[in-house]
Amino acid sequence: MAFALLGATVVQAQSLDENDILKSLTQGKTLPTPPTEEELYGPDEEEVVKAESATNVEVPKAVVSKAVEPKAEENVMPKLDSMLCVWSEKNRFMACEEILNPQILADTIDLPASEIPDSVYIERLKAIGSAIPLSYNEVVRKYIISYTTRNKQVISNALGRAQYYFPIFEAELDAQQMPLELRMLPVIESALIPKARSKKGAAGLWQFMYGTSKGYKLEVSSFIDERFDPVKSTNAGCRFLKYLYNTYGDWLVALAAYNCGPGNVNKALRKADGGKTFWELYPYLPPETRGYVPAFIATTYAFHYHKQHGIKPIEAPLPIATDTLTISRILHFDQVSSTIGTPKDVLRALNPQFKQDIVPAVRGREYSLVLPVGEVGKFLDHEAEIMGKDTIYLREYMNPRKNGEIPTFTIDSKIHKVKQGENLSIIARKYGVTVKQICKWNNIKDPSKIRVGQKLEIFLK
Repeated sequence: MAFALLGATVVQAQSLDENDILKSLTQGKTLPTPPTEEELYGPDEEEVVKAESATNVEVPKAVVSKAVEPKAEENVMPKLDSMLCVWSEKNRFMACEEILNPQILADTIDLPASEIPDSVYIERLKAIGSAIPLSYNEVVRKYIISYTTRNKQVISNALGRAQYYFPIFEAELDAQQMPLELRMLPVIESALIPKARSKKGAAGLWQFMYGTSKGYKLEVSSFIDERFDPVKSTNAGCRFLKYLYNTYGDWLVALAAYNCGPGNVNKALRKADGGKTFWELYPYLPPETRGYVPAFIATTYAFHYHKQHGIKPIEAPLPIATDTLTISRILHFDQVSSTIGTPKDVLRALNPQFKQDIVPAVRGREYSLVLPVGEVGKFLDHEAEIMGKDTIYLREYMNPRKNGEIPTFTIDSKIHKVKQGENLSIIARKYGVTVKQICKWNNIKDPSKIRVGQKLEIFLK
């Protein structure tokens, strides 16, 4: 795993588009007021009978029921959707309050971070009550000062994103019976940016390398990269981390192995002459990894004591309350946004695993699509219309109609290795596709600049 904690300026720059785009969904909106039982289901039948009896007009029960039913049928679903939105958003906001207002109020010392005595930092770390040892020494102190002063924007941004991602991490950690403090690992890996990539090729919140992701059955293709899927990558990241802990029996050593790989940790163990703890292995680990565990401890500190250092979380950049649909047919984001109005950038932010704005659910495969909770009912109400737009937005992935049959879709692909004398026109004719399609599938900007031995992915028709 790559140590992908980004500098404050970089993180801020990368978060601008995401924050600005997604605020459009959360700003300026008030939560709908939950309807009363009478508004939701209509007047109580018994009360209607009593009211009619007072006027000495006998109304048969069948007539009363018939009069009430149409109102219930007409109003019940939109109002139930409204109530669900209120309930979901309330629960998610309550969870966020727990994240942003931790029960840590150790002191009210008002000093610059560099002037706070060691004894205060030691007591504050103890007060966190972590199942993972939060050691304190001069190295950790330097990282704490860094994250609470010149790099405080990193913590501010991460605190805002945590409102969406931490409930996902905590649910998985709890399910696998792991310390919840490990939710901080993606903060130092990716700064909670789901599309983060390192120079070494690690990707996603948990910064999986391609080879490791395959070992944990994360799908990576031209259409999808599940290293960017917050839920699936979290499951894989926790399983890998648990394996490392079971191997070394120490959470700090497991964190080091997550960063530099078990091979480097095993080399350090051989050189440490019997040492088994992270700090005993410290001199023999790669330089990047020596800073990894201190960074983990320092960010844990900064999250719990951000108020003492004047760090304010940014506004949550994602819709807090979401729900998931299972998609079993290939779907383009434009089919959704053009029908029910969900901005395509919101769809991208909530579903970062889909690389080309396409859910490739064909040939017996299905995938999850995350929507703001208030949009799910709209999707289901207009599902036929949404799916009916496939011929508009998915033409290049459709097989031609034959004898009036409904068009089928394909995402089956072949890897073509460029041979001497070949160009894209020759390759396109060979597979019955266009040069433009090959360029799009392989992110080629200049069709004339392909090289012998280059591998191209071709989607078969």
